[in-house]
Amino acid sequence: MKAIINKSNTITVEEKTGGAISLNDKLFNGDVKQVGPYSYNIIYNGESMNVEVLVSDAKSKKHQLKINGKVVDIQLEDKYDELLKKLGMDAASSQKIGDLKAPMPGLVVNIPVAEGDVIKKGDVLLILEAMKMENALKAVADATVKKIMVKTGQAVEKNQVLIQLV
Repeated sequence: MKAIINKSNTITVEEKTGGAISLNDKLFNGDVKQVGPYSYNIIYNGESMNVEVLVSDAKSKKHQLKINGKVVDIQLEDKYDELLKKLGMDAASSQKIGDLKAPMPGLVVNIPVAEGDVIKKGDVLLILEAMKMENALKAVADATVKKIMVKTGQAVEKNQVLIQLV
């Protein structure tokens, strides 16, 4: 596994036989003590560090620690993240915003956004009725509405561009 610290420094972390940990191929020879629910004292290479976990998001593998009073952002990547990156299917590329396309044929019922609107991930961009059900089409990432290509009441086909986003 790799730990990318503040988007610039990378450390390779590996679990060895018997539970030992190596950092950049050097055996971790230190001591870790939990001193609170989210606080730890680590002694490594003769240096004592007070570490507080501020944010820990297992899904995105993003963590934020305060080490001796300094805030540090850490992004973890495992071998699967590396493989996905090589294949161009990593989380960063999959969250790039693009045009909102119709996932199925249907009828545009409502467009709660306007051109120029700044939207957040999860915001409803358009309501599409298909097979007598209303489907809320949401933003997959933060973006700005560039151009609305359809009107309320318009029938659309699968993969038709509904809204251009930037």
